[in-house]
Amino acid sequence: MKRDFAALHHQPFDLFVCGGGIYGAWTAYDAALRGLKVALIEQNDWASATSSASSKLIHGGLRYLETYDFKLVGKSLKERTLLLHNAPHRIWPLRFGVPVYAQQRLNRLQLKLGLTLYDFLAHDPEPHMQHRYFNPEQFTAHFPALTEVALKGGFTYADAQTDDARLVLELTAGALAAGARCVNYCQLVRLLETDGKADGAIIRDQLTQAEQAIRAKQIVFTTGQWLATESPSRDWCRLAKGVHLLMPAVLNDEALLLTAKSDGRVFFMIPWYGLTLLGTTDTDFKGDVDQIGADDSDIDYLLAAANGYLKTPWTKADIIGRFAGVRVFKQPVKTTSASSPSTVSRDWELKTAANGAHYAVGGKITSSRQDAACIVDTVCAQLGIAQPCATQNKRFPWAPQDTFPAWFAAMQDRAAQLGIDGESARWLLRRHGTQADGIFRRIETDPDLAQRIVPALPFIVADLVHCAAQEMIVHLDDLLRRRLPLLILTQLTQDQLQRIALRVAAPLQWTDTRLHQEIERCAPWIAH
Repeated sequence: MKRDFAALHHQPFDLFVCGGGIYGAWTAYDAALRGLKVALIEQNDWASATSSASSKLIHGGLRYLETYDFKLVGKSLKERTLLLHNAPHRIWPLRFGVPVYAQQRLNRLQLKLGLTLYDFLAHDPEPHMQHRYFNPEQFTAHFPALTEVALKGGFTYADAQTDDARLVLELTAGALAAGARCVNYCQLVRLLETDGKADGAIIRDQLTQAEQAIRAKQIVFTTGQWLATESPSRDWCRLAKGVHLLMPAVLNDEALLLTAKSDGRVFFMIPWYGLTLLGTTDTDFKGDVDQIGADDSDIDYLLAAANGYLKTPWTKADIIGRFAGVRVFKQPVKTTSASSPSTVSRDWELKTAANGAHYAVGGKITSSRQDAACIVDTVCAQLGIAQPCATQNKRFPWAPQDTFPAWFAAMQDRAAQLGIDGESARWLLRRHGTQADGIFRRIETDPDLAQRIVPALPFIVADLVHCAAQEMIVHLDDLLRRRLPLLILTQLTQDQLQRIALRVAAPLQWTDTRLHQEIERCAPWIAH
């Protein structure tokens, strides 16, 4: 993946996509596979906003059954099954535990009915994807960190997990390989119109400040939270903030779905890169979409919710990292200011403005492929092109074509021979799929690259070097927050950050001045 602003000179385009999160990446990838001439721009880095601030789940949304949103749950579960098949390296099964305590909001029978319906809507016959019930002793064996006081038993059920930022990156790489022109740090300045119809835009290279006109027959906005800042899309959007905390490891290889005792809201505790991901909050957001963070009230809420279940409570001193994002919901036709964001549908809609520009509003990572197919269907209809969706049965760009378990085992053996520890190898293959071949070749040349970057985390130096050289890095935080999420998984010291920056300065062609600037850019994440 190479950044090439000059590639946008090749025009006109059939489709211009503005916004490089999950919806933009899927749209560009699908459209390019259908033979459209596509341009995709992102004003910051790929997945730099909400698409790297999710709960990292590919799931049907068990809690949406309570609001009778069966259509959305069924749609999401269908996509979960499809993605597990098409991207076994990128999306992997994850079981969730749901404890049953005395005096809790939902009793055992209600949970049993809900999980039975969830399995039915999934239409997945695999035994390992079905729910199970455990008595208190068995459930505690799965989740020893939970308090046993008033525990009556618990269920486990199946969903799936991913690394959201790398999911977007892989799809963007797929779009590039299919012929799309994809450029990060490229800003939309304004739309261009002819006879009242949007047919182009002025764009700006954020690195050089050079501007140019781009012409396109169809234009789609997949800009997420920024839809709420512009006309006409602001009237279609409602924003909600979600906060996650990275906490010490208290889980094995299964997650937990729990309900906060203060307000009955669902939250998760999820194993992620060897730590525990705790989240999420769900509160209305009306602030500056460029300034989103975890407030003390968000942190207090999550810690209190978790401590209602843990034998050993967490404190603020246990927080390792944090991140916040803003989700876009479709603004209901009828709503009240008192309605909770938790009750708003996560479903998605494509709006078309009077000038013909399209706007993707709402949605979820899980169902984004299907929604993007609808976007491209609409674009093709406008262009008079009859091409069906190209992503339904297509393996991901970095997915092995061989049987996945056999490929995975063979690659783990190869990693072990190169001196990569087992946990780092497992995450490396999930992060890179078939691109891991190139990383292994680097280690064959320099065996020291097989060592971990930070001893406590499963990332090796060769991974860092590969990302810097191959994955359209512009800034150091692109590399350390989204390509490898080091900045939220540990508190790097100034010396550690300096060593990492020096390691990647050569492939990124950074001068000493630029190196210092990039280190300063990461200062908010550094341990003091």
